[in-house]
Amino acid sequence: MKGNSFNGLIPLELFHLANLEFLDLSDNMIERVLPNDVVGLKSLKQLSLDANFIHGQLPEEIGNLIELKQFTVPGNQISGRIPLSILQLRKLEVLNLQNNSFSLEIPADIGSLANLTTLDLSKNRLSGEVPLSIRNMLSGDFPQWLAERNLRTIILSDNKLTGSLPSQLFQSRNLSVLALSRNNFSGELSEINIASIMVLLFSENNFSGPLPKSISNTHRLLLLDLSKNSFSGNEFPAFGPDSLIAFVDVSSNTFSGKVPSDFRLFTHLDLHGNNISGEFPAFFSQMSSFQVLNLRNNSIKGSISNDLSSHSSLRILDLSNNYLNGEIPQSLGNLTGMIETPNAPLTLSEIFKFPVEIHNLIVNCKKAKQGLSIRNRDIYTFLDLSKNRLSGEIPHSLGGLKSLKLLNLSFNELSGKIPISFGDLESVETLDLSHNSLDGEIPGTFSKLLELNYLDLSNNKLG
Repeated sequence: MKGNSFNGLIPLELFHLANLEFLDLSDNMIERVLPNDVVGLKSLKQLSLDANFIHGQLPEEIGNLIELKQFTVPGNQISGRIPLSILQLRKLEVLNLQNNSFSLEIPADIGSLANLTTLDLSKNRLSGEVPLSIRNMLSGDFPQWLAERNLRTIILSDNKLTGSLPSQLFQSRNLSVLALSRNNFSGELSEINIASIMVLLFSENNFSGPLPKSISNTHRLLLLDLSKNSFSGNEFPAFGPDSLIAFVDVSSNTFSGKVPSDFRLFTHLDLHGNNISGEFPAFFSQMSSFQVLNLRNNSIKGSISNDLSSHSSLRILDLSNNYLNGEIPQSLGNLTGMIETPNAPLTLSEIFKFPVEIHNLIVNCKKAKQGLSIRNRDIYTFLDLSKNRLSGEIPHSLGGLKSLKLLNLSFNELSGKIPISFGDLESVETLDLSHNSLDGEIPGTFSKLLELNYLDLSNNKLG
């Protein structure tokens, strides 16, 4: 009965079906919470009420559904505390209460659910520390517990959880997804020895200190988001050639030092908003897999490598607000990823089969900051070299970047005329060449820029 337009109350007669094993009423318009009559569904194994308008509190009688293996109610308006009777559901494997208004603390004994493999309590109003029972469930010091519980996914994002993370949490033999973003966790991370981990999402907390070097030994790790914390240090973990990691976001921390050479393995690297220094890395020319490279707001100096054109997949390049000098390489006009319109790939959630939420990539646009969602990021192309010390003429070759949505060369020391070829930027929506020393006339070819909605040529010497 999923995806119809049922509204109002769930008919009470439905709860008299004592032999019913599967009930999926997701994606409807049901408003009232489960009645006490739910106890009549004695054989129920799966109960899914996702994406309705259910409000009120869950009844304690939910604990009488002792055959239940999967209970999911994400995307509703359910409030109050999580019923303690849930601890009676000994066969429960999947518990998803995401995106509701549950409050107070997570039940302390939730770890007693021995068969639980997926726990998603994100986007609620939960507070307090992670219960000790969950910590023990993930501890490698108790292998019998791990064998019994086999926990693979924990998603506690978007709550108000506090305290430091226990060292046992990073010794699990089964954990593949750990998402704790947008909480109030603090302290330093312990050594990470989770061989099975694939996704670590710790953004927007209060973590501090250096990254544990052991994180480089997690060879199955694909996605690492530690952005918007207070991590520090001038050494990054060294990921070897056998590492599978592709997405790394450690932006908005206080890292220093140079860009590590082993970061060439990634497809998405975001280091913006740190204290990274040194020359523009020469080894970038060897990295053909990059799709997104964001080094904005650091202290990188030197000239932009002339070999960046080898990045055939590069769609987003943000080097703004650094100390780069010299001329813009002609070879940037050969970036294939900015010439051909990219197809929309699968989202991270579609790939991993669980909700992966990465914060927006911030784009400096129209004198304001705008968020670029992960979905739009995969089909968006932009080049931002603003707020550096780049000089010389603008290469005509940049006019060949036909899929470019945003081109920002403002606040540099560029001179000469605006290339006529810029009239070929058929997809450009934002073009900012302000605060340079450009002269001559505005090219008449700009009349072909039908997608353009923001143009800034101010503070130049144009006639």
